[in-house]
Amino acid sequence: MRVSRRALLSAPLLAAPGLAGVPARALAQGAGGEWPVRPVRVVVPFTPAGTTDVAARILAERLQAHFNQPFTVENRAGAGGNVGADFVAKAEPDGYTLLMQAISSGAINYTLYGSRMTYRPEDLAEVGLVVRVPNVIFVTNSLPVRSLRELVTYAKANPGRLNIGSSGAGTSLHVTGELLKMEAGVQMTHVPFRGAGPMLAEVIAGRVEVAVDNLPSAIGHLREGRLRALAVTTATRTPALPDCPTTAEEGLPGVEATAWFGIQAPARTPRPIVERLGAAIDAIVKEPATKARMADLGGMMPDLTPDGGTTPAAFTAFVRAETAKWGEVVRKSGATVE
Repeated sequence: MRVSRRALLSAPLLAAPGLAGVPARALAQGAGGEWPVRPVRVVVPFTPAGTTDVAARILAERLQAHFNQPFTVENRAGAGGNVGADFVAKAEPDGYTLLMQAISSGAINYTLYGSRMTYRPEDLAEVGLVVRVPNVIFVTNSLPVRSLRELVTYAKANPGRLNIGSSGAGTSLHVTGELLKMEAGVQMTHVPFRGAGPMLAEVIAGRVEVAVDNLPSAIGHLREGRLRALAVTTATRTPALPDCPTTAEEGLPGVEATAWFGIQAPARTPRPIVERLGAAIDAIVKEPATKARMADLGGMMPDLTPDGGTTPAAFTAFVRAETAKWGEVVRKSGATVE
């Protein structure tokens, strides 16, 4: 999932060395029980320059300013986000290793991978939802369709001929594609890639005809005409791409999916740390400048509280609901990671 150079430049990597030889638990408490007293690592379970990565860097920049400590971003990709999530689930629960969780490794994969999962929901503690984003369905410019309705008609007339790309097996993009095939009654071959960058390149080149991506990753190509957007998967249109209809407008209301990204910590992280960090995230997502940066990429506020924000408790309830919802989609669609 790749975003524009402009977005990356506006959310720089914040790097700083850690403190060697000092017990983690002692540092977690710090003088007077305060946290943080040293750099905090934010693990992104996907490759650099994707939506998860860029959202994490925007948040890390603001957390550094809020706490006056470095928040470094570290990419640990693999298995639809499971590699990075597992790393954090098994990390010291001291508040110094956090996870920028995504809908795939935070909800979908528990059913999709089943017994192969090396961590469980109870191994991670929810801190705060950072941003929600639409998924967008688009096609290569050489495909003779200009709407989602036309794509469905074309796919039915050419069963099995079309390939549908995603940034990886098990991602929300993969499962959204499976949901599209199920709801529309069409046959397309899923082609998973290792990240959005390679996938977008293949669709632009016309070697993959259809794809689903998080809007922030694809929005530059869509705005500049290198790809043709057919529909967003949210209930309402997005201001970031106002001329693009929703899947419901195109006759497929069942194809509704909102990707999300939020902070989790290892289970047993001290509750005062979780609450303090959660309150900071709540304040940051409400900042006008942060809201504007996210909105320019197609992002939406968490909206887990009446004032549009987030709390650890609200995020916990949200993740549980998402896990149940997408578990049902995986079972009904027959999606696999084989």
